[in-house]
Amino acid sequence: MRDLTQGSIRGHLIAMAIPITVGMLVQTLYLMVDLYFVSGLGKEAVAGVAAAGNVSLIVLALTQMLAVGTVSLVANALGAKDKPRASRVFEQAMLLGLACMIATLALGLGAGPVYMRAVAADTAIAQAGVTFILWSLPGFALQFVLAVAGSVLRGAGITKPGMVVQVSTVGLNILLAPVLIAGWGTHHPLGIAGAGLATSLSVAAGLVILLGYLGRLGTLVTFPRGLARPDVAILGRMLRIGLPAGGEFMIMVLLNSAIYALIADFGAAAQAGFGIAGRVLQALLMPAMAISFAVPAVAGQNFGGRQPVRVSETLRQALVLETLAMALTFAVCQHWAPVPVGWFTDDPRAVEAGVTILRVISWNFFGTGVVFACSGMFQAMGNTLPALLSSMTRLVTFLLPALWLHTRGGFALVDVWHLSVASAFLQALLSLVLVRRQMGARLGALAAPAAAAET
Repeated sequence: MRDLTQGSIRGHLIAMAIPITVGMLVQTLYLMVDLYFVSGLGKEAVAGVAAAGNVSLIVLALTQMLAVGTVSLVANALGAKDKPRASRVFEQAMLLGLACMIATLALGLGAGPVYMRAVAADTAIAQAGVTFILWSLPGFALQFVLAVAGSVLRGAGITKPGMVVQVSTVGLNILLAPVLIAGWGTHHPLGIAGAGLATSLSVAAGLVILLGYLGRLGTLVTFPRGLARPDVAILGRMLRIGLPAGGEFMIMVLLNSAIYALIADFGAAAQAGFGIAGRVLQALLMPAMAISFAVPAVAGQNFGGRQPVRVSETLRQALVLETLAMALTFAVCQHWAPVPVGWFTDDPRAVEAGVTILRVISWNFFGTGVVFACSGMFQAMGNTLPALLSSMTRLVTFLLPALWLHTRGGFALVDVWHLSVASAFLQALLSLVLVRRQMGARLGALAAPAAAAET
């Protein structure tokens, strides 16, 4: 275990964020690699796989529910030097993860085709997306157990094993993608089905490695033997913390799906450009997301260790680091947007759409960095409802105006992106107000017993 209740707060955040960033960037390469090889099958295939990628956001929302609850409770327990409690949290998280695996397989098989028919611009795009979803489902399901194992380590301040596992699995995916998609060496190309299969096999390999590593860390938590019995108290706390955080990602899924539907009238090129730009943005946002993922562990251990000053300092340092990271990614989008878009398509209309999206949406980054930092603090303090409330405002400030504009003459793609920027800044302001109020209440109560003891 890494003791985050001592030493430099900024140092802890950076030390954790670097391997998390590497791991997340490598994870993003899953879809990047698939998209690269799928691009040879045409813009309809690109648009279909990109649209199906939104299903991965649904899985991410549910794994976030598990991860946030696990990180928060494990960090609090280890900050209080309570290993048995941390082990119980791990057992219950694994139980919940297995339940989510089964639900994902069932929902994917039943709802995947319905989703693609609703958002795709034509039948070819819908069929491509359905094929990718079905072959990726095993990998999506296994992400839940992978998330639990990684979250226990992150709650203890340990991030390098997760990075190593992710690098290894993406390396495997890169090797499998051309073999399964294009038929290199086998002369039996599977096309889009091969892209999904490569992802599923890679995730399975990563899960075996990470669980093996965690099983050897007996000093951190006790590895569960067999299927644990449900503990209503722990599961209740985990869900109270995790469900709102998962709700944040579900809102992202809703917004992305709505955008796909809104721009369907502009054709496959527009949807392909949006899909490509979305994957590029995911990669560019990884450093900022990594900082926000480090915040719950650092602030959570200090919250469990009853050190309110260090909890407050964690937010301040996180905001500084987020702003620096976002300024850098903004500069990349403004000056080099055509480069990454051109890697995935040579269709002029798709390139134009992707470049425009990157240059306009990059103004979102500064507000998004604030939202990320505040979200991490809500997780650390065990109350994520304010973060969900903040995210829900985008349904009012972005989605409703976009739907209204869509019904009027002269509706243009750029109108969607300008609305997104405005709504992101409004969300950032609300997040700052809510986190200051939450910290005033929770940290004041935390400091009171210590002050009483001194007198």
